[in-house]
Amino acid sequence: MGTSNFTTLPLRVLVIMFLYYYAVVSSSSSSMKSISTDRSALVALKAQVEDDHLLATNWSTSSSSICYWIGVHCDSKHQRVTSLHLFAMNLSGTLPPHLGNLSFLASLDLGNNSFHGLLPIELANLRRLKSISLANNNFDGEIPSWFGSLTQLRYLSLDGNNFRGVIPLSWCSNLSKLESLYLSHNTLQGQIPASIENLSSLRFLYLVGNQLSGSIPSSIFNISSLVELYLSSNQLSGSIPFNPLNNMSSQLETIEFEFNDLSGHLPSDLFHGLPKLKQLALSKNQLSGRIPKSGI
Repeated sequence: MGTSNFTTLPLRVLVIMFLYYYAVVSSSSSSMKSISTDRSALVALKAQVEDDHLLATNWSTSSSSICYWIGVHCDSKHQRVTSLHLFAMNLSGTLPPHLGNLSFLASLDLGNNSFHGLLPIELANLRRLKSISLANNNFDGEIPSWFGSLTQLRYLSLDGNNFRGVIPLSWCSNLSKLESLYLSHNTLQGQIPASIENLSSLRFLYLVGNQLSGSIPSSIFNISSLVELYLSSNQLSGSIPFNPLNNMSSQLETIEFEFNDLSGHLPSDLFHGLPKLKQLALSKNQLSGRIPKSGI
């Protein structure tokens, strides 16, 4: 009778068995390493949160899985962190560069806290991000151009911070999937770039309460998906480019241009091409003429 040890197996079978075993072990090792990387990133964030008891209590380094930590959600298949939601948890501190190692992260919400300082450029590594909200914190510095590398973004909210500088052209070039852009109540300057029309999926655009200047680019009305357009409380000047409005099949429901320095005469066919318009706010400008009664 033959024996059942490995010496009786053909060389080809032994090679296949070895490769299979190596793949399994390698995959397991890689998975554990990835989980360890995610844990290290979250621990680094915890270390930079100031005077906090919430994370100190709930993010225990002795916990069997980070996937059970408050605000942390994991993919059931890979056991990787896919969302980090710490909205309105009264947290203060700065963001560590280690957050850029959460390579499976698709959603990040740190809104309504007191985080401050600069955003680490390592966040540009989060190429799976679809949604990011950092609204109502105290972040500052130039508004990061590297957001333009996050090509899967659908939702971006930086409202209520201290960002300055101009709207980066890289955003307009690369964020074709972006649906919601909230940049209100910062100190952004310069003009609204004409290339903003390349944000072809955009539905909600909020730029209220900045220091934007120059004219409203006519190209903004070429975004056929746009539903809400808020440009109030800036330093915008010149006439409102109504002609492009009249030439498009618009989804626009809200237009708010209050508290600027816009001028020119309102045309009698203002609402032509705006079949869904429900709200129009143009007060506190230098406009002349009457708003037609029909259309709203």
